[in-house]
Amino acid sequence: MGVMEQQAPSQAAARTPVIALLGNPNCGKTALFNRLTGSRQKVANYAGVTIERKEGSFTSPGGRPFRVLDLPGAYSLNAQTPDEGITRDVVAGLRKGEAPLDAILCVVNATNLRLNLRLVLELRRLGLPMVLALNMVDVAKKRGIEIDTAKLSQELGMPVVETVAIQPGGEQALLAQLDRMAFDTPVKPKPLTAIDEVPVEETQREVRRILDAAVSTARDTGNLSEKIDNVVLHPVVGPLILAALMFLIFQAVFSWGDTPIELIETGVGALGELVGSWMGDGLLRSLLVDGIIAGVGGVLVFLPQILILFFFILLLEDVGYLPRAAFLLDRIMGSVGLSGRAFLPLLSSFACAIPGVMAARTIQNPRDRLVTIMIAPLMTCSARLPVYALLIAAFIPERAVGVFNLQGLVLFVLYMAGILSAMAVAWFMKRRSEYKQHALMMELPAYHWPQPRALASGLLERAKIFLMRVGTLILSMIILLWLLSSFPGAPAGATEPPIYYSVAGMIGRALEVILAPVGFNWQIAIALVPGMAAREVAVGALGTVYALSGGDNVGDMLAPLIAQSWSLATGLALLAWYVYAPHCLPTLATVARETGSRKYAWIMAGYMFALAYAAAFIVYRVTLAITGA
Repeated sequence: MGVMEQQAPSQAAARTPVIALLGNPNCGKTALFNRLTGSRQKVANYAGVTIERKEGSFTSPGGRPFRVLDLPGAYSLNAQTPDEGITRDVVAGLRKGEAPLDAILCVVNATNLRLNLRLVLELRRLGLPMVLALNMVDVAKKRGIEIDTAKLSQELGMPVVETVAIQPGGEQALLAQLDRMAFDTPVKPKPLTAIDEVPVEETQREVRRILDAAVSTARDTGNLSEKIDNVVLHPVVGPLILAALMFLIFQAVFSWGDTPIELIETGVGALGELVGSWMGDGLLRSLLVDGIIAGVGGVLVFLPQILILFFFILLLEDVGYLPRAAFLLDRIMGSVGLSGRAFLPLLSSFACAIPGVMAARTIQNPRDRLVTIMIAPLMTCSARLPVYALLIAAFIPERAVGVFNLQGLVLFVLYMAGILSAMAVAWFMKRRSEYKQHALMMELPAYHWPQPRALASGLLERAKIFLMRVGTLILSMIILLWLLSSFPGAPAGATEPPIYYSVAGMIGRALEVILAPVGFNWQIAIALVPGMAAREVAVGALGTVYALSGGDNVGDMLAPLIAQSWSLATGLALLAWYVYAPHCLPTLATVARETGSRKYAWIMAGYMFALAYAAAFIVYRVTLAITGA
């Protein structure tokens, strides 16, 4: 079963070997993939599914090129989730269009071999050439765990190399091993039945035998993470810590973003004035100043708040806290018909519902997976944040409530409204179907210090995604909206702004009949339509609508302008609308793909529209009753 080590053939005669990276979740597999490939990687989806496919390339010190696939994390080849099914099919050569594998590079966590070795033994039965990357050996040594790599290699019948994926140079031993291997022709794997022939109990006995032979934990000083978890996972203290963290995040979104937001607002306003002063009145000036600058600038100012939100999410993920939050919430989520494993997909939905819906495929139970998908869009995605920030700035005074910021408190309430509504919908679906709560089994990664480089990279990637949306989808929608809002022109003797008589104005007035009971005017109705493409577009659309309605310096005056134009009841009703508003079209398309049916996308759009209308109606009428105006 071991890999024969030979002198590598000459570079000219050598073919490019294809290596698959496999491992349990949280073993450092993706970190090793990034270390090997650097920027030489590309990301796509596997054909027919939305599961991410990562492929990269690198050149070994010996000058040999390699292709490497980063397969989804798996605990076993007896697939229980779509992710594990993809990994199984690629390894077994059952995935059409995938190149045959020359070798498997199995990455294991050196501090948790008891769990990791089951997958290694299953892979070994397929008869493919393998190398074992013993990752996180630095952590294992600090804890006093002694691993005899030579003995482990002998017991497993494959080369074993030590790696530290998060450190520069931590992959050198692995590269040297790959240079010593011969890759003449791919080896055809044995049928998957070779795995099923061995009972799980026998596999576990073999794991224990190998650990007894090659690993000594006599000097193990214990896991610091376990000591931290005694506090973090405490049934009383743990939830309080989680609530405090969430509260801190929402306070920071408003408190920390003031200065960069003011700088962007000033820059957008100055740019609008500069362009306007250079150009005479006309369509081109209107397009640039009233359309693009007012619309795109109105969205761009919320980038700092989005990055602050993502900073905290990435930080908590990097230190290993997020899986703990899933355990803390498992009992609460189970009471409404959700698995604690749904926490991570739902948390991902705070960034964007699309990756949240896709992340639900890690949930084994089909019924739990469907419920998670159906409620994921109720989590407040980052695209809602610009709308919330605009309306809160317009209608909620910026003042202190004790040690807290009132605007941050309102934002926290809006996020909680989405969460509680999602729990209510899950409870309703539980009542409508047979539900059996499943015990949550999840590996908790060790705590570790966050990697500044990884945090910076994650924030940069999020900024790029946001700016690309601003520069493509949002810009195109703003230009389309400007066209619809500018033609045809106002008739002779018109008493209203030209936009009132435009195609967009006609559409807005038609929708106003439906939306008037919840307090929305025709300008809001216009903004809601392009907002179906992307939530942020609604803010840019309002900027364009009010610029064309005669507003000046809309780029940095939109909030006070709508505060003067709308009643408090209308502003609060629109906030309530966006807690539930039917989600963007790309999300609905993703739901249809993930569930294999358009039916669920239509059901999602329908129930969210009904909730949005009902919530806006109630808030509008209650506010009118309280304020009397």
